[in-house]
Amino acid sequence: MNINKNTINKIAKLSYLEFNKKEEEEISKDLNRILEFVDKLNELDTKNVEPLIYIGVETNILREDEVKQDISKKEALKNAPHKDSDYFKVPKVL
Repeated sequence: MNINKNTINKIAKLSYLEFNKKEEEEISKDLNRILEFVDKLNELDTKNVEPLIYIGVETNILREDEVKQDISKKEALKNAPHKDSDYFKVPKVL
């Protein structure tokens, strides 16, 4: 596959980008180099290689939920700059 001007224009349209002539040439060269690099992977013999499903062998390692410290509502509100009897007061965000 080769990247040409039509392909660059289509990519630009889909991504809402505009390129001048110099940028088109640079992008075309870069994309062609990328495709050449990826095409090198076709040279590898992968007949006896199984598809990779998971990168690592570890599964989710979860810890047990434990209550470390329990504080009362009064203690939680003690250092709040603005508070009501039961709530923290914060600026309205819309």
